[in-house]
Amino acid sequence: MPTIRDVAEKAGVGLGTVSRVLNDSPLVSDTTRRRVLQAISDLNYTPSLTARRLSLGKTMTIAVIVPFFTRPSVTERLRGIENTLASSDYDLTIYNVETVKRRDECLQHVIRHERADGVIIISLSPRDEDLPLLVNPEIPVVLVDANHASLAVLNRVVVDDVAGGRAATQHLVELGHQHIGYISDYLEEPFNFTSSRDRYLGYRQILEAAGLPFRSEYHGQGPHGRQEAYENAVKLLTLPDSPTAIFAASDTQAMGVLQAARDLGLQVPEDLSVIGYDDLEIAEYLSLTTIRQLLCLSGQRGAELLIEVIQDPPKEPICEVLPTELVVRGTTAPPKPEDENRGSAVYPPASLDNPSPISQSWHTG
Repeated sequence: MPTIRDVAEKAGVGLGTVSRVLNDSPLVSDTTRRRVLQAISDLNYTPSLTARRLSLGKTMTIAVIVPFFTRPSVTERLRGIENTLASSDYDLTIYNVETVKRRDECLQHVIRHERADGVIIISLSPRDEDLPLLVNPEIPVVLVDANHASLAVLNRVVVDDVAGGRAATQHLVELGHQHIGYISDYLEEPFNFTSSRDRYLGYRQILEAAGLPFRSEYHGQGPHGRQEAYENAVKLLTLPDSPTAIFAASDTQAMGVLQAARDLGLQVPEDLSVIGYDDLEIAEYLSLTTIRQLLCLSGQRGAELLIEVIQDPPKEPICEVLPTELVVRGTTAPPKPEDENRGSAVYPPASLDNPSPISQSWHTG
């Protein structure tokens, strides 16, 4: 197997010149560069990845810090990242986070000890005290699916979840539903996820604009999962004045709602309309009306943005916002006439002259 020394001897140059050519240094003349490249071609020389890393002073590794990486939505984002990095010179290292302690350990380990050339953080919103660590020109960071005003100092690829929450709720309102429930993760939890909270904000905004009251008993919160969503749906659907429609903050949670409806003898969409969020592959199989977010693309753009930032650091942080799309299938329909006419207290819609305290107290990203 030829070595870098063999290349240097054949080209009649020193080892340092070969190294500069391999690293595309501008300090090499065109004539010398062509001679070295010809020697590399003649010898069929392939530089050692380890040697290249040492010569560049780089790890050639991208770290991805991700919570609960077996969740379908997270898996899709990882697929986008992996597909992008597969055509680059970078390796991928995944740090799975399932506790707050583990999150903090990963941030310290990867960034403080310079274990990667760049970091992608999926769905986790760093604490304010972490921001000085993350605003590190030596190790760029890109957030994917984390949206909060304090994060504006970091590069981000985010989904417009407020708009997605509005679209889901608006669809149900336009069908004639006045009793609309919402099932989500806990809005306040240690990882500080923002997606469920932003979707909730969109839900509240449309209720308000439609003159429909928010009813706290119509909001089921719990750990993310189908079983937890099932239990919350049973509670909502056994209320004396139960919802005629439920907006679930994810397709996984929507599956729990569908199971609860079936077990309670309710027909979907005749007795209950259900809308999810994500548009996972199974959503089409279930004919689930849902909000499509570009999961794979968000991971792809996160990886592309990080490589761009590594190669050419921007003067100001970059924030790319991806849209959402309503996908109407077979789990939503107008309520039955008797449900539509149940009656509901109607409040005057908010206006610019009379803003709602909801609009004032929730951050819209």
